[in-house]
Amino acid sequence: MRLWATLLLLAAPALPTLADLQQDVRCREIGFSKSVEAQDRETFASFIDPDARFVGGKIDRGRDVITEAWAVFFTGDLPAIKWRPQIVEVLKSGNLALSRGPYRIIDKDENGDTREGWGTFNSVWRQNADGEWLVVFDAGSFPDETPTDEQRELLESDAGCD
Repeated sequence: MRLWATLLLLAAPALPTLADLQQDVRCREIGFSKSVEAQDRETFASFIDPDARFVGGKIDRGRDVITEAWAVFFTGDLPAIKWRPQIVEVLKSGNLALSRGPYRIIDKDENGDTREGWGTFNSVWRQNADGEWLVVFDAGSFPDETPTDEQRELLESDAGCD
């Protein structure tokens, strides 16, 4: 009987650790940002849960509405936005996570001069039935923060994600 139990344990797939799940979410968040950096609207939409809520000046509900609200970032011109997670936390249940970190937005002021603003984003990710992490809630601060050197460096990091 012990032999069968041992064989079953050895044959069973290893369950992901919280550290593995945190890295999965970290990489999903970076991929989400990279989709905007590459101005790939379709890939951007694929990261968003169909029932998602993005909170800004108003609340955008649903993948299509959110993607349309972000259309300005897919025009080939400014504004441009980039973000990276500084903190990633996954619940013990392994299916809900928070990522938080700096973002930088580059646009033009009323005189047409390029300007840079920094803020902090917060994203809540949920793992769906297929094991894919999708963002369900997203919000950020107004871009009037002063970034630290660590945050500036973080924005250039892919944290081991492909």
